[in-house]
Amino acid sequence: MAKDEIHQGDIGTKFLVTIYDGSTIVDISSASSTKQIVFKKPSSNKLTKSATFSSDGTDGKMYYNTIVDDLDEIGTYEIQGKVVVTDGTFYTDIQTFKVHRNL
Repeated sequence: MAKDEIHQGDIGTKFLVTIYDGSTIVDISSASSTKQIVFKKPSSNKLTKSATFSSDGTDGKMYYNTIVDDLDEIGTYEIQGKVVVTDGTFYTDIQTFKVHRNL
């Protein structure tokens, strides 16, 4: 049986991203207004969600927990983090994940 699958309609799924500049983690603790995680659905519709620091931001990590209708499509999604800090604007690599159907 598959483990840790993401399913259509899941609420509270935590998406954690880490911001890098090359291979170096970016201290994002100075980010105040722009901490975002962008989801591109299988239909190509995009959702931009506000992210929260995982700790204090010095580790470059931020996350978003899904709510109703975030994962409303079955298929492959893309995800990318974006943050604006005093040193510039940084994006994560684009990652993919699959949302599975329910019975």
